[in-house]
Amino acid sequence: MKNLLVFGASNSSKSINKKLAIYASQQFTDYHTTILSLQDYDCPLFSIDRLESTGIPAEVQKFYNHFISAYFIIISFAEHNGSYSVGFKNLFDWVSRIKGDFLAEKKLFLMSTSEGARGGLTVLETAMQRLPYHGAHILATFNFPYFSQNFDDIQGIIDNALKLQFESKIHHIKEHL
Repeated sequence: MKNLLVFGASNSSKSINKKLAIYASQQFTDYHTTILSLQDYDCPLFSIDRLESTGIPAEVQKFYNHFISAYFIIISFAEHNGSYSVGFKNLFDWVSRIKGDFLAEKKLFLMSTSEGARGGLTVLETAMQRLPYHGAHILATFNFPYFSQNFDDIQGIIDNALKLQFESKIHHIKEHL
């Protein structure tokens, strides 16, 4: 059974991006799924000085180890001031020092959501441009606006147009996995 790695790129305990990522992962029942919470990977702020003096923190190594066995990865990005959340960006900077192409051979479904009209589109576009430099093969992307208006914890996506768009992305991914 292939491994599916899932997380919301936010360190919020109430992350709507984690909810969306988990919802997406439930569409892939033929995988062994690992769901990560960035709150479990508390590490010092990345700096070259810290890297040279103390090396890679144990929490960063644990986070990275999940990528090694992942065949398929679902990430939903929180947007903070038009970019990655600081929790994700810090882990990303550390992990890229372990292995620059840590996403090589990995297939990804990238998403974003927010309570606004653009649904985190700016950070999603950033990730779409950046992650291929680390070897990522992006199968599909999906941004989801007005999360609380369009998502129910039991039903999932409740807006019909958005649900059809999401299902189309899932179908495309399944064809390419």
